Amino acid sequence: MISSFGNKIRIAISGESHGPYIEAVLSGIPAGEKIDIDEIAVQMSRRAPGKDKTSTPRKEADVPQFVSGLDGGVTTGEDIRIVIENTNTHSQDYNNLKFTPRPSHADYPAYVKYKGEADMRGSGHFSGRLTAPLTAAGAVCKQILARRGITVGGHIYNIGDVFDIAFNGATVDANILNGLSSRYFSTLSSDAEKEMREYILDAANDGDSIGGCVEVAVTGMPVGIGNHMFGGVENIISSVVYGVPAVKGVSFGAGFDFAFLRGSEANDPYYYDNGTVKTATNNCGGIVGGMTTGMPIIVKAALKPTPSIFKEQNTVDLISGQDTILKVNGRHDPCIVPRALPAVEAAVAIAITMLLAEDNAL
Repeated sequence: MISSFGNKIRIAISGESHGPYIEAVLSGIPAGEKIDIDEIAVQMSRRAPGKDKTSTPRKEADVPQFVSGLDGGVTTGEDIRIVIENTNTHSQDYNNLKFTPRPSHADYPAYVKYKGEADMRGSGHFSGRLTAPLTAAGAVCKQILARRGITVGGHIYNIGDVFDIAFNGATVDANILNGLSSRYFSTLSSDAEKEMREYILDAANDGDSIGGCVEVAVTGMPVGIGNHMFGGVENIISSVVYGVPAVKGVSFGAGFDFAFLRGSEANDPYYYDNGTVKTATNNCGGIVGGMTTGMPIIVKAALKPTPSIFKEQNTVDLISGQDTILKVNGRHDPCIVPRALPAVEAAVAIAITMLLAEDNAL
């Protein structure tokens, strides 16, 4: 099963969590773009499992193999095919899930849709593991954007009720974004990181999980990219970001807080800064009428708690047709947010690359 999105630039992802490999194909990337494989490795390491005590103990090298589209570290214009091997699989841990679906997981609708034949080992192609090739493809796009003066980076905004410092949308610094994008547990406040780690470990020790939000910024965008209505910047970014399985909400700028503001509070006043039009605030998150304003794009994504928890849960037995109790085995993240951040950054970078290509600005 291949999941794909895009027009001039297109991303396609396929594979299963416990299959031999997972892959991404990035189409439409122009020839002659230099790609630093070491920088891609940094992004892969941020997303990879088994790197931190707040994540799943499953260990995967997650080394992307560029099967086509690169020659000597330079894009050829051919489709960029990225393959990542799965090596550390414990498929037996999922034997009891085929007919007893996990609450809030894809198990039940997948069972019905695929007539009971969906591969549920490690959640199959519904697994967050599919964000590994997404992250690799996004790392390619990040480098292409950087050469055009566009920077993508983010931080963990909150985990549970522990909050980091929010970006100042009007004055986001590209250097800070680059620093955040080189770290595993990316926060602006070291105190927030400490509290978040404790919060995650408390949930894990209780056999539970916890959700949170990430905040991603894009600086250096030209004015006027995007279209109104269905081709808007928010539309395209949201479509790719929702490709990260745990994402359940996406907002831009002030987002849902707009519902509590008057126009005089919400509007972003224009002013000239050495001949460049800017806004004093950035409640609109760098996007108005589906088009970029030249101010930083600010995106938040809310991620649900990992459905696979060790607490007993109520579910159903699809064979007997009776209610039952589920006990989940295996290796699971008590909080997916730190590892999801580079995947969301990657999704935003892919979407921005698509938008630039559509406006012939790539």
